Amino acid sequence: MKRPSCYLSVVGSCLLFSCIQALVKLPENETIPALIAFGDSIVDTGNNNDLRTIAKCDFPPYGKDFQGGVATGRFSNGKVPADIIAEELGIKELLPAYVGQALSSRDLVTGVCFASGGSGYDPMTSKLVSVLSLSDQIEYFKDYIMKLKLLVGENKTNFILAKGLFLVVAGSDDIANTYFTLRARKLQYDIPAYTDLMANSASDFLNELYELGARRVAVFGTPPIGCLPAQRTLAGGNARECAENFNQASQLFNKKLSAKLDSIKNSLPGSRMVFIDVYNPFLDVIQNPKKHGFEVVNEGCCGTGNLEVAVLCNAWTSTTCSNDSSHVFWDSYHPTERAYRVLVSLLVGKYVDKFF
Repeated sequence: MKRPSCYLSVVGSCLLFSCIQALVKLPENETIPALIAFGDSIVDTGNNNDLRTIAKCDFPPYGKDFQGGVATGRFSNGKVPADIIAEELGIKELLPAYVGQALSSRDLVTGVCFASGGSGYDPMTSKLVSVLSLSDQIEYFKDYIMKLKLLVGENKTNFILAKGLFLVVAGSDDIANTYFTLRARKLQYDIPAYTDLMANSASDFLNELYELGARRVAVFGTPPIGCLPAQRTLAGGNARECAENFNQASQLFNKKLSAKLDSIKNSLPGSRMVFIDVYNPFLDVIQNPKKHGFEVVNEGCCGTGNLEVAVLCNAWTSTTCSNDSSHVFWDSYHPTERAYRVLVSLLVGKYVDKFF
């Protein structure tokens, strides 16, 4: 059955709302009018499409299960967490990419995505693959704020920013790509020092978001990166086990990121910046797949499932599995839409009340 949808459109300086049936109950008299996403490929909804980079996916078989089977630049077979969270909160069905898009007024007031696949907290991470850094994303966000003010005025813009929910999802590419795979920082930093760099950069970014008006911010920790199919292949030995050094780095970073957020809460009045533990629920899905309805956890659905990601996962050289809903991973790095839905459902109910 199609979800009921509605919108209220008011001419002039009034706010334009878009809504669908919410799956999550918010506290009484509270609202989340918009969702705004920053970070990497986990929440990128198409910002890399016009970039000259290998970190893109606006071609088949990506989007195989998306509306109309269209590859939109989402790094999955269908929707990504930014879309699913917007849907669960009753904001809208899809969170549009901001870069290079002709966005409607309703798109703007209900939130957009600035995330860029391949980006990270380390400024070097985005440079290595020629994508949008977090600083670039902030500049686009400033442009977005100007457009909002022209559309609905300063007071309503401030309301959207203060009451909207911001997603920040980054760190995985720093650890998996910049540090371990490309070894671009290994001569300069050991893991404790590199995770300090990441955590300090994250703190600076969150302070900048606050200065621009953000108050409710969901800051996602990194997953068990060593259990991604690509890392199993590259660093998991002949048996392709989870690469424990990757996982240990992820856990160390998460500990530091969580501590930074605890500190920020005390220094930024009115902020609701919440650390979202992704590591443990994702590890539970990987270690207990049948409990969550999955069969395959160590290979992606695209190609061999061992290494194919982005340009290596394409319709010319890669076939896809017959049942992607049985796989946790779509390619060697990114989950399937079904896995994303399982993870989002585990997280939203646990954390939503912390933003009020």
